[in-house]
Amino acid sequence: MPMPLPTLRSACLPLLCGLLLAACQRDAAPPAPAAPAEPAADAAAPPATPPPPNDTAAGQRIEADVRALADDAMEGRRTGTPGFDRAANYVASQFEAIGLAPAGDDGSWFQAVPLLQATVQFDGARLDIVRDGGTIALEPRRQFLPLANFHAAEAAVDAPAVFVGQAVHAPDLGHDDFAGVDLDGRIAVMFGGAPARFEPTQRAFHSSTREKLRNVAERGAVGVVYVNTADDEVRNPWARSVQNATQPSMRLRGDDGGAIDAWPQLRASAVVSATAADALFAGGDRTAAQLFDAARAGELRSFALPGTLRLAGRTRIEPLASRNVVARLPGADPALAAEHVVYTAHLDHIGTGEPVTDAQGREDRIRNGAIDNALGVAILLEAARELQGGPRPKRSMAFVALTGEEQGLLGAEWFANRPSVDGEAVANINMDMPMLTAPTTDVVPIGVDHSSLGQVLETAAAEIGVTLSPDPFPEETVFVRSDQYAFVRAGVPAVYLMAGVVGANPDQDPRVAATWFLRNCYHQPCDQVDLPIQYGDAARLATLNARIGRITGDAPQRPRWNDGDFFGERFGKPGPQ
Repeated sequence: MPMPLPTLRSACLPLLCGLLLAACQRDAAPPAPAAPAEPAADAAAPPATPPPPNDTAAGQRIEADVRALADDAMEGRRTGTPGFDRAANYVASQFEAIGLAPAGDDGSWFQAVPLLQATVQFDGARLDIVRDGGTIALEPRRQFLPLANFHAAEAAVDAPAVFVGQAVHAPDLGHDDFAGVDLDGRIAVMFGGAPARFEPTQRAFHSSTREKLRNVAERGAVGVVYVNTADDEVRNPWARSVQNATQPSMRLRGDDGGAIDAWPQLRASAVVSATAADALFAGGDRTAAQLFDAARAGELRSFALPGTLRLAGRTRIEPLASRNVVARLPGADPALAAEHVVYTAHLDHIGTGEPVTDAQGREDRIRNGAIDNALGVAILLEAARELQGGPRPKRSMAFVALTGEEQGLLGAEWFANRPSVDGEAVANINMDMPMLTAPTTDVVPIGVDHSSLGQVLETAAAEIGVTLSPDPFPEETVFVRSDQYAFVRAGVPAVYLMAGVVGANPDQDPRVAATWFLRNCYHQPCDQVDLPIQYGDAARLATLNARIGRITGDAPQRPRWNDGDFFGERFGKPGPQ
């Protein structure tokens, strides 16, 4: 799953900072779910887990694919690198061996995904507070971080500032942070998140960077300053944000060579630490601490800040290319074959990083991403084998190993809006980071309450004998935090299956195992093949995914959004249901 932007989101992994750099200039990847506080897990060592058996043909095939994709030769599969390309070639070879048809550009296995890469340069970064005849210059890294600009290598803005709460415009929910506010020619200062009284789905939508930037840009803002709250930095220490601040970020590149879905009028942006927030709000009616309390209580009010702010920054901007790997199983019914059930799993991971020393004193720089998300891709491949090995569904099946998920769902957004297959996507079945490190008897489906795919999943689960458990952490809204959300935004109903939470063995709690993974191995070198991956559970997930696709592919009607659904009303496409 993508690294979160900790300063801008209401929930994320408590010990993991995300990529700060580009998220203020793009709709950053929704953050990964917070590691649950209970049950507690020992951070020093994984829970005692016997080596899991892998005695089925399907499990062994999945393991072989995980070992290939998480091998050191793939160098962590970072988007746009030779290691990612080697992984993409491997997936294409497996698609071909399965007997699928290539469905990328020009009859190939690959869909080109054009990108821009931006890297913040700290030289020349400034955030000055000009007030009462004096200037307070915040210190880069210690007090603020400049954010990448995908439009200009050098940018600066000097303007009055307005605090706009959480930059949420939701009149349908009785909330508008912009009521009575003049942002034209001003810098928008904001907190992340959305009001806690919103339902989880509504809160996730209005917390997104895309929506916040759209809101302030449409109202004439010329710059953005995000402010960390104390709660933000409990979840995500500022020091870790600083550590990741020079990592390059990516965005889709349009036909004109510029960044897609961006706001060039927002000329400069930055994130301010919670400890420096007092300087920013000094001279106003409320202190930073009072505003933090108001954010918790949902009682923020917008107001103009005294004086002006001066922002400046430099960014190295470079074109980059990557690719999705796309295959197709043609539908058996000529009348329905143009409709596609799209299976997705992201192939990319985060590459290499600072060396980490393990308990045996060995250093490792490669983030192999065995669970995130070699395992998800391997499950996709096995589902494709099952579908190819049986009667062809009436609708076509598309299988896409996506690039750029860790950078903001980029490959998914590109495919969802510019598919390389002829026809139309009618459903998306996504697999991302299935934390199968303790045996389970169930599966947690995410997103099934939004569309008729819920009934499909219930039927499929009953047929293969797996129980379904409700999302144990609905407040984390993981439905908007992986590639399926790009399809949802394109109007396509989607489902995302997570690992179960009911243990098959009384002495192995899957929640403890998942918590340990999130706290220790998420985006770290220890996410590798020596984890106790439950390949039997993985094979069961592949079978369930295949069955969902087959039922959907053969159904007389395509999936439909539920009446009054939040996503269906915003993104649902007109047409036959």
